[in-house]
Amino acid sequence: MNPDDLVHCFYEDLWNRGDKAQIPKLLHESFTFRGSLGQTKHGHNGFVEYLDFVRDALDEYRCEVKEIVCEGNKAFAQVLFSGVHQKPFLGYSPTFKRVQWLGAALFTLVEDKIVDLWVVGDLDALREQLSRNKESSAP
Repeated sequence: MNPDDLVHCFYEDLWNRGDKAQIPKLLHESFTFRGSLGQTKHGHNGFVEYLDFVRDALDEYRCEVKEIVCEGNKAFAQVLFSGVHQKPFLGYSPTFKRVQWLGAALFTLVEDKIVDLWVVGDLDALREQLSRNKESSAP
């Protein structure tokens, strides 16, 4: 699978559809992950913990790939993340409102699988929405 397709499948299959059966196909067994929410995870099981954490807190969670740049065994993606805040998240009680924020992801590929991923997101924009949504949902 070429790097562009691999990145699209990572977001569409794992994040948007939550299809954990695709993990061995897309992620190397020694996969390391540093998410934009500050957590570092190792291996398939560690990634599943992060995936479940985010998808559980944000209903209708979506990752929309805006752009991908590939060179050698690296791929860089600009992504729009979004979801409905339905459970405690980043210290904020559920607001049941939609949030979205931009992020950037640097993928390292080995043997046609993702071996390392580092994601940076605009958490200031996310926290501002969670805070604003909290105030507007107060009685």
